[in-house]
Amino acid sequence: MKIKTEKLTVSTKGNCDVVNITESVQSLIDKYELHEGNVTVFVVGSTASISTIEYEPGLRKDLPQLLEKLIPSGQKYFHNDTWGDHNGHAHLRSTLFGCSQTIPFIKGDLMLGTWQQIIVIDFDERPRERKIIVQLVGE
Repeated sequence: MKIKTEKLTVSTKGNCDVVNITESVQSLIDKYELHEGNVTVFVVGSTASISTIEYEPGLRKDLPQLLEKLIPSGQKYFHNDTWGDHNGHAHLRSTLFGCSQTIPFIKGDLMLGTWQQIIVIDFDERPRERKIIVQLVGE
């Protein structure tokens, strides 16, 4: 059983920017010639998330609209009072989605659905360089 850990850096625009990282994750499985196991993908920080979605233009517009209804960006949040910033909504959205996903792989391929991709969602109010930890466990 091998355990391999890699770091990826993803540039984001903030404000619910969605970035597809599926190919980067798959390339790490290929790099280490792993055939069967699990990969955990974790974003460092409390205003971004890792999830899966059908990465297509309509859903990339629908997701921010849904989140604006559930956790509006312009609302008053106690977090903003604490730190004097304006990203309380980003922290709450990140908590809702979570910061990691674990995906199995078999015969060297991620076991994702036909239209399912691994994404980073940046909820913060500004562009960021997001650090992603990818940990592979397998053989």
